Amino acid sequence: MNTRNVAVANEKGGVGKTVTVINLGAALAAMGKKVLVVDMDPQANATKGLGVAVTEDMLTTYDIIKNHKSPVIDQAIVPTAWDGLELLPADADLAGADIELVNEYGRENRLKRALTGIGDTYDFIVMDTPPSLSLLTVNVFAFASEVLVPCQTHPYAYDALENLFDTIEVVQDEINAGLEVKGIVPTFFDQRTRVSHEILEKLKTDQRYRELICESIIRINTTIAESANAGMPIMHFRRSSSGAADYQALAEELAGQGRSFSLNVRQRIHLRGPRLPAAFRWSSSRPRQKYDINCSRDSGLIRTPFFSFGKPGPQGQIKGL
Repeated sequence: MNTRNVAVANEKGGVGKTVTVINLGAALAAMGKKVLVVDMDPQANATKGLGVAVTEDMLTTYDIIKNHKSPVIDQAIVPTAWDGLELLPADADLAGADIELVNEYGRENRLKRALTGIGDTYDFIVMDTPPSLSLLTVNVFAFASEVLVPCQTHPYAYDALENLFDTIEVVQDEINAGLEVKGIVPTFFDQRTRVSHEILEKLKTDQRYRELICESIIRINTTIAESANAGMPIMHFRRSSSGAADYQALAEELAGQGRSFSLNVRQRIHLRGPRLPAAFRWSSSRPRQKYDINCSRDSGLIRTPFFSFGKPGPQGQIKGL
């Protein structure tokens, strides 16, 4: 079985990232695929949205990235109420992982080491990420083979895409050269409003993104929120809804039964030229360092307020903690 590791990511919150993880996972499972949802967001909304209540005796993604051993993975994965759909749950403890792992070797590969041990058990591993750039997000990108980007049809969400793509490009260069953006999924599309149509048109005509726009569009639908509140994927909550139809179409597109789409970030046309987000820009006042054995190439170290891709430094060198 050739497992596809899909990160669902956007550095902006409120764009439909978690509901996409829940409902895409459920739709793929309904197609007969074996699916594991990995909740790497400390808010744990994907866990709640799949009807799982974490108890004190359960292991979570926090335990996984702290221990990163296969026996722990086997104990942490739990079934859901729906055939073919399993969950690696999260809870609020995950919020402390960024600080706890900041001086650990190979901290950006903790999730990869743990999940590699489960072999080819699943057709899809669909991973939720925090709505920010953090060590948790980088762990997901280090393991993922592809990224799916939900983008609300709103001006602020459109503007946030550039920083996300810059982040992915850095990850490609430094720790996961095989990572690809699989597609941008327009979400919360309201056909009654002019702004939704304008943003969708901008996405489809922008030379940086137009080749990545999915054919499947997630329309605004109150039933999606109702299903999340009920702890159920929308296709099991109300199969006749437009939200269920939209996520089923997205699952078929992703699984290859619809249009095939993917792009390496390096193929983008940078209308403003190549640019790194401020967090990644190297200060010339400090010498560049070499990678440790956990990194793939012997080149410069990049530091951010949250993590670096090389050897950990003294606590005082990490800004923002």
